[in-house]
Amino acid sequence: MATRPSARWRARVDEEATELAAGTRAPRDAFLSELFPQSLLAATDEALHAFESEVDPLQDQDDEQVFEVIKRVVLALNEINEDHNCAGYESEEREELCLYIDQTLTERGIDVPALAARRGISRTEITDDWRDW
Repeated sequence: MATRPSARWRARVDEEATELAAGTRAPRDAFLSELFPQSLLAATDEALHAFESEVDPLQDQDDEQVFEVIKRVVLALNEINEDHNCAGYESEEREELCLYIDQTLTERGIDVPALAARRGISRTEITDDWRDW
């Protein structure tokens, strides 16, 4: 099962905090809690959880219904990014989020390459119509 990017980000923040407490990381080298504040992690988790819940029943649905679910999660992530001064999702995080969306759809039985092809786009473009991050 695809791991939410926010879970990986949270683990990195926790690891950094442990290293700081143990004295194995200098405070000047600690930045992850600023890069991934709790508000960003919690909001991203919530948006991805809602996406997962909406994807579960989609196996036999038409393309437009699948794209509506993709649109909703992307718009939710846009709002989260805006709430964090458009600095919530940098290049690596954007790639992780897009890959997570693709993997989650695939795991739920949706043929993402075919879905994208029917719309005349590549699988890497399924979020592009709505994505600001």
